[in-house]
Amino acid sequence: MNTKSVYAFILATAFSLLASVAQAEQKHLPFVLASNDAGSIADKLEGTKSALQANGFEIAGEYSPFAGAHIVVVTNAELKKAAASHDRGGYIAAQRISLTEMSGKTQVSYTHPFYMAKAYAIKSDLKATSAALKKALGYVKGFGPDEGKTAEELGEYHYTFGMEYFDEPLELASGKGLVGTIEKNLAAKKKGAMEVYRIDIPGTKQTLIGVGMKAPNEGAKYMDEKFIMSEIDFKPLRSTAHLPYEILVKGDEAEALHARFRIAINFPDLSMMGANSFMNIMSSPDAIKDVLTAVAGGATDDDDF
Repeated sequence: MNTKSVYAFILATAFSLLASVAQAEQKHLPFVLASNDAGSIADKLEGTKSALQANGFEIAGEYSPFAGAHIVVVTNAELKKAAASHDRGGYIAAQRISLTEMSGKTQVSYTHPFYMAKAYAIKSDLKATSAALKKALGYVKGFGPDEGKTAEELGEYHYTFGMEYFDEPLELASGKGLVGTIEKNLAAKKKGAMEVYRIDIPGTKQTLIGVGMKAPNEGAKYMDEKFIMSEIDFKPLRSTAHLPYEILVKGDEAEALHARFRIAINFPDLSMMGANSFMNIMSSPDAIKDVLTAVAGGATDDDDF
């Protein structure tokens, strides 16, 4: 190798290393704003779903958690492959698209695939899925907290001391036929829960089930999605695509992400105390656990609603 070639090799190596460092230090946000134009959800819903399907997405389910909001949940081959990459990877199979009416406009947003992948210990960067969402829906900017997280920070995330990590889920129930039990209980709207979607992960024993939650009475408000979002989702750009929650069935076991992780990963800058803080939903993690446990057929503290 001559001197010129040596210099070229050194420069190429240096640029490669710098690019790797820059990528590792890049900050990522949990949500992407696709558009924010005049019109209602009714004006935009069918076009949104058609665009998603035209770009390779399968619509797994949809629902309206409360007035002025609609969620469409999608999956595709890349997401299912990533979900099968480890025994708790099923959470990544669903990407959530939200339509939220605000001041005469409808915000169309979606969960950021890379952010969610790193939060759920997925090695894939899901570049194809990100590109397909951008092509289908558009891209204005990422949003959520004031400051994003690096891939490394997402991989080891917890809100604060004593709060749960990704690998500290709720153990809801165990036994045979859990998917059937869960679907039966959701169909009956047990404890105010309903099924939004079901995604079976090919080549695994994992099934991801989306669960909407609406309080059947005022005493159960802390599990209610509208109540929770009214307390924590207060910025001009709404993070409606945080919903719905999910149960992951792994063969004879059913689990869910602990709400103190599940909420915090999407709202990492939410204050601990004060207006619009975790303190205002202090009872919600236990309330959500109670609902999801009952739906899975596990033992709960009470059976009052």
